[in-house]
Amino acid sequence: MSFRTPLGILDLVPIPSGATAGDALRNSIDLARQAERLGYARHWFAEHHLNPGVAGTSPAVLVALTAAATSTIRLGSGAVQLGHRTALSAVEEFGLIDALHPGRLDLGLGRSGGRPAGRQEAPATATPVVDGRAPNGLLIPPPFSFERLLASPRIALQRALLQLPGAESPDYAGQIDDLLALLAGGYRSPEGVEAHAVPGEGAEVEVWILGSSGGQSARVAGRRGLRFAANYHVSPAGVLEAVDGYRAHFRPSDHLDKPYVSVSADVVVAEDDATARELATGYALWVRSIRTAEGAIPFPTPEEARAHRWSQEDRELVKDRVDTQFVGSPGRVADQLEQLRDATGADELLITTITHDHASRVRSYELLAKEWRQR
Repeated sequence: MSFRTPLGILDLVPIPSGATAGDALRNSIDLARQAERLGYARHWFAEHHLNPGVAGTSPAVLVALTAAATSTIRLGSGAVQLGHRTALSAVEEFGLIDALHPGRLDLGLGRSGGRPAGRQEAPATATPVVDGRAPNGLLIPPPFSFERLLASPRIALQRALLQLPGAESPDYAGQIDDLLALLAGGYRSPEGVEAHAVPGEGAEVEVWILGSSGGQSARVAGRRGLRFAANYHVSPAGVLEAVDGYRAHFRPSDHLDKPYVSVSADVVVAEDDATARELATGYALWVRSIRTAEGAIPFPTPEEARAHRWSQEDRELVKDRVDTQFVGSPGRVADQLEQLRDATGADELLITTITHDHASRVRSYELLAKEWRQR
């Protein structure tokens, strides 16, 4: 059942319009069961807050619930955001789950909400992009500016609600070092005091770093010799820079002797292109809700999405995401995924699919798995 290039799933636990958070959670647990049957390598849960249409607020809780409902598929976070938590809390949470489900967990880490990374170093190498295309033709759109989103009152409120008054996020690289030391059992404070996370210490957990550029996350992952996941679906403009930066900084470690990369893609598959396009109709409106900083809305039906009156500003706001979503028949989408894999040199691909109807979402993953197995 395994694929030549492994496929994983990134799950936001989306809430369709007219449904509840409980419905979304039951859907995601069912999807993980189906993914296990279909041969997907891993099922990750993202972390998002204050979004009316996304129930994935706590990856650790979601992993625990899903681990109890599955038996073999790897489960993890994509990603735990260290900007508002400590290394110890992440190790203890995943250590608790590993104590009952050993050897199945991926601890994916992100730096959202943390202190600014400071001056960004350009990657030592860079894949050329000509006229918005990688050498093999993969679309690399112009960069999207997240300044409006990051400066919004909703994001400021999210930071305030997630962090204790007066708390300051530690340096991200230092947090990763602390987390690795706690897992390995070698943590010492600057004063030389030992700390042992129980459960957590010695847990059979794979540590991943997630990043959207060749900046701090890519450098930290490379220099610590950790696995790296790059986001084509969130920030397609930066995917080549991200994987190049990671590989340029990679140093062999006890975790890996050579770089290991997963790359994400937004995908909708159906029996034919027209059906897939219909299922994906709500995607643009859903992305618009995120990028206007109102928070992800419940995923709309095609009819609800078509009722929206689009301005030119709206269309420009979502263009890079819509243009880089892979939508179509199994053969068409598999061709696009191969193009993404070859352009980035990905060792794995991480698939995220959202449709209003749960059965269509499961069917999309099923059709993709069947086609991908033949590649």
